[in-house]
Amino acid sequence: MLKYADDMDRAICAAICRSNGLKAREIAKALGLDHTTVNRALSRSPLMHELCWQDGEYRWHGIVRQTRPHSGLQEFAGYYAPVGDFLALDEAAWLRAMTEGCANIGRSLSDTRGLIHSFLDCRTQMLTLFRDLKEMLGTRCLGWEIAFELRLKRARHVRIYADVLVISEDRVFSLEFKMKDAVDPDEVLQAANDCPYLEIMFGQDYEVIPVLVLTRAADLFRFEQIGTADAVLPVCSGDMLFNVFNEYLGFLEN
Repeated sequence: MLKYADDMDRAICAAICRSNGLKAREIAKALGLDHTTVNRALSRSPLMHELCWQDGEYRWHGIVRQTRPHSGLQEFAGYYAPVGDFLALDEAAWLRAMTEGCANIGRSLSDTRGLIHSFLDCRTQMLTLFRDLKEMLGTRCLGWEIAFELRLKRARHVRIYADVLVISEDRVFSLEFKMKDAVDPDEVLQAANDCPYLEIMFGQDYEVIPVLVLTRAADLFRFEQIGTADAVLPVCSGDMLFNVFNEYLGFLEN
């Protein structure tokens, strides 16, 4: 399974996803690469065929544009909108949009009772988070983007299953929610699994931050090792999610 792409593949993918459509020779010119080298990468790289597509005029496009707002993201999410729009919806309207969106992307709704409960739990956590962020940042955070139940599964390689993405001006917080109060190392690893793909999809202008949120815990915020890797990620309770955002955005220091 593809875990990381090389630097050239990343650069080509980023050039495509920032554009309105580029031919191979235009990609080569923009990146200062040989045309043959670019053609070879476009034909052999699973990344190109799973995060990009080619139209009838041989122009390559990203399935998600690396511009704000991130056009295309709504096609792979149960619910996607600017934060301000999310906050304006009441529970019934949001849940209706969420379930309709899940059906559109093929997200199974068979475990209706448990799934709806988890959807509403995530929504409650995000409402609390943005209530606190709005007090600290004002209306700035209303222009951020939020996606629930992001499910991107194309061909054999790229797999992104994110509970919630919060996209600020320069960071993507990938939030894995568990209705638990104890840390499970396997769930820490699960929270980090999407990072390589999200880094490529959003490009070098964004830092991707995976977070494991335990909604039945309280006063929890610490960093846990990711499997056997020399890396850690934040694990927090719902009531400490604001502190995780502050850890990376530093608004309490300003």
